Amino acid sequence: MLYNRILITGANGLLGQALVSRMSRFPEYDILATARDDEPRFLDSSCGYTYLDITEHDNVKATFQDFAPNVVINCAAMTQVDRCEEERSACWAVNAQAVKHLAKCCSDHGARLIQLSTDFVFNGQNGPYREDDRPDPVNYYGRTKLAAENAARSMGFSKWAIVRTVLVYGTGHRLSRSNFALWVIEKLQNEEPIHVVTDQIRTPTYANDLAVGIERLVHHEKTGIFHLSGRELLSVYEFAETIADVYGLDDSLIHPVESDFFEDAAPRPPETGFIILKAETELGYSPRSLRKALRHLGTRLDLPVGSS
Repeated sequence: MLYNRILITGANGLLGQALVSRMSRFPEYDILATARDDEPRFLDSSCGYTYLDITEHDNVKATFQDFAPNVVINCAAMTQVDRCEEERSACWAVNAQAVKHLAKCCSDHGARLIQLSTDFVFNGQNGPYREDDRPDPVNYYGRTKLAAENAARSMGFSKWAIVRTVLVYGTGHRLSRSNFALWVIEKLQNEEPIHVVTDQIRTPTYANDLAVGIERLVHHEKTGIFHLSGRELLSVYEFAETIADVYGLDDSLIHPVESDFFEDAAPRPPETGFIILKAETELGYSPRSLRKALRHLGTRLDLPVGSS
């Protein structure tokens, strides 16, 4: 059997854990999971693990020399949008400069780079978006992720793929950060009121489905840009309402507001979301409906879920 040696960065995060879990099921993958923790946070996965901060270039080089990957999936990033706006040097270091170095290492070792990106590379004026629509980020986070895309592209056509995604939610083991769905669930369970925007439109993405799409991209050795997200286009407020409905939580605690209610450091694109026809056609990507994904998440969180 010819093994694919897969290096996954950011493996202790939400998507990283989902990827490790998904790809560990396939005997053709030899996986090395890496993150900035001394120990893995995930459970029950048959793969190696080592510390790696992708901004430490010497350690990145050493990891390539020791493991000799032929595919690198870069899930490591600073994704807190307001923090990126306020801590621009740190954001650039991990989201852009480190990716440039990863791309160079991939090129030197003949490895393919799969770079995770975001709907925030678009300005949100003409969503939902296709892969060939023109990026125009409205905040610093989006600009750094676009720079990362350009770094991946510099490797030459046959050696890169860019996976853009939208508003990823799910759960994992000992996650260092929450996500929108977990935040809504926690607040409503504690009977705390929340304010959620009605004027930001997205196609929310279940982390487990995203991991399946990325594995299929690796399996089929696809190159280029792919949009992987959920299918349903809805406001963030409608997403919160759906979460409450699926889990039987009190939706009267969810208060609709517009974006200017919050004093965010960074602007958000109003309407993004993705058209995923390319991924459906070329990868066989088939994400669960929002309600099915939330019911699956509910079983992992041991929550009662409705049948609707």
